[in-house]
Order: sequence, then structure tokens, then C-alpha cells
Amino acid sequence: MSDIIIGIDLGTTNSEVAVVQDGRARVIPVDGAKILPSVVGLADDGALLVGQTARNQYALYPERTVRSIKRRMGEDTKVQMGAQSYTPQEVSALILRRLKQAAETDLGQPVTKAVITVPAYFSDAQRQATRDAGELAGL
Repeated sequence: MSDIIIGIDLGTTNSEVAVVQDGRARVIPVDGAKILPSVVGLADDGALLVGQTARNQYALYPERTVRSIKRRMGEDTKVQMGAQSYTPQEVSALILRRLKQAAETDLGQPVTKAVITVPAYFSDAQRQATRDAGELAGL
């Protein structure tokens, strides 16, 4: 059997993952929804939150939540989440890792290959940062 290759739309606001099966594209649900909010947060106990739970906590704890990280891709910077700091690639990798996990659960096999979308206007540095995030996520 050949390796499965998933497609990921890593968006500024929301992300999604899909696979082509029997010649048709199928969006893979993540936490019961077709889209995953592109939000990462830090819970009270220090656990990382990705998606809807992170978006839900944003209203109460914006200092422990990061959203719209795609706008920072390619920058040599770090963002704060509580006492921790993360590069844009590390935050994006957390989102990609959650999408990868959803695909592996749905497909019942490991996934290591993906096509990740980037906007046409992304610079080489932004494209490389997206590749780096994919590698950090195990893709």
C-alpha cells in the first residue's frame, strides 16, 4: 500500500485537513467539525490547547492564547503564551500536529506526508517557515 498524503489548509482563522480517496476529496473531521480554529492556548494546568477549546478560552485568558499566527510566519520572533514563548513555526506545528492526529485516527494508519497550502503572496522565508512547522509536526 502506498503512503497516504493528506492535504492541509493551514489558515489564519481556521484550518482543515482532507484526503483523496477513490478519486474524491474528503474533509476529515477534527473534534466533530470540518474546520479547526487556528488557535493555540495554555490551560490552567499548563497543558496545550488547540482548536475550539483554545478559542473558547481566548475571551478569559488572551495572554495565554495565540491566534492568527500565520501572519507572523517567516518572522524571527517569538510570541508569549503565559510564561512560555514560542516561534510562529512552533505554534503552527501544534495546529498541524492536531490535524495530523485527526487524519491518523480517521484513516487508521500513520500519516507522514502532507501538502500544506500557503498563500501565493508568501515570501520564501514564509514558505520555509511553513515547511519547518510541518517537519516539527512530524510531516
